[in-house]
Amino acid sequence: MDRLHRAVLRIDAATPLSRDRAVDVLRAYSILGVVLGHWLVSAVVLRAGGHLAGDSPLSHMPALTPVTWLLQPLAVFFFVGGRVGSQSYASAMAGRLGYRAWLVRRLRQLARPTLALLAVWALVLIGLATEGVAYETIRTLVRLAVSPLWFLCVYAVITAATPLMRRCPGRLAFMAFVLVVILDLARGLAGDSGWVGVFRSLNVFAGWLVPYALGVFWAAGGLARRRHAVGMLVGGAATVVALVLWCGYPASMVGVPGAVMSNLSPPSLAVVCFGVGQCGLGLLLCGPLRRLTGQPAQAAQAAQAAQAVPPPPVRGPGALVRATAGQFRWAAVALLNLSAMTVFLWHQTSMLATTVFALGFGQRRYGLHTAPDSPLWVVSRLAWIPVFAGALAVFWLAFRDLERPTRQSTDKPANT
Repeated sequence: MDRLHRAVLRIDAATPLSRDRAVDVLRAYSILGVVLGHWLVSAVVLRAGGHLAGDSPLSHMPALTPVTWLLQPLAVFFFVGGRVGSQSYASAMAGRLGYRAWLVRRLRQLARPTLALLAVWALVLIGLATEGVAYETIRTLVRLAVSPLWFLCVYAVITAATPLMRRCPGRLAFMAFVLVVILDLARGLAGDSGWVGVFRSLNVFAGWLVPYALGVFWAAGGLARRRHAVGMLVGGAATVVALVLWCGYPASMVGVPGAVMSNLSPPSLAVVCFGVGQCGLGLLLCGPLRRLTGQPAQAAQAAQAAQAVPPPPVRGPGALVRATAGQFRWAAVALLNLSAMTVFLWHQTSMLATTVFALGFGQRRYGLHTAPDSPLWVVSRLAWIPVFAGALAVFWLAFRDLERPTRQSTDKPANT
């Protein structure tokens, strides 16, 4: 216990005083939300023909729709990404790094772990094809494993536009929002076929550009007043309710197999407004989240910054060094953020590895290979989540080093 407390205190002492811990908590929530959301709503069913097929409990139990309101935090990730990307770019320019070097460094943080995932799954694909595994099974496994990569492609493109957004982030967020409104209105009037469907695919970028640009605006000192956050939360939530009740938008904030319309592919006006509301709620929670993770108050920060050394832990003769509960919470958040890409990329693979490995025992497992059509399946699925987490820990141990920055990395702004 003494070593554990000392480790937590070292993490706390190594955290720069300028680092906003609330930003890291929001990013950790967005990663965990995606992971738990996929583990709960992405089912793999063993069909009668002996092959695996995808399914979702949302198709069978619409009452689970509110779960998607909690576990669809992509807008929060882009919101935090905009703030962090803007700060990182400002730090790089101050250090005369240059746009190209900065962008290469940012994209390398995404590319190295992603290429490892693709390489592993290329080998898996070759092995499955060589063994004569059914095409339906291969398609299901590969689709679920690599489906999170679309998100990284969009994030990379929007990140490259960070310098442009820094010039007028609020205006750009508004323009992207207007584009989403126009394209959704065109879909409502003319359907989703022909050129309307082609142009509406622009929402894949415009929809997520809205929270990212808001994050850039946040980094520039905007959204500083509480009324801004309240307006975003109330306005976003009220608009979503109106769109669902009177405009025919789905209540689920993720795609549902077999549904006529998806709020996520591409992002609809409903999910964009939902994301704006999430960002407003995140702003309102920043103060409590800082206190929850033991972030020093501003006065204490100023005093410690003047001394340039962290305060020593209080201890008595022979007593154990004790970290506070807030410092423990911060250590957990910090460790998750250090491995955010690894957790995000390999969480689906951990679920699939567990699913396939369990088939080797020759018996279908409830909640793992059965149709997600009853509340008992949900309960059973919750019991499988610790197993998925254990498998993810194995992949984390194997691939976590790919997230470590290269020695050439010199720009380290707050919350990068």
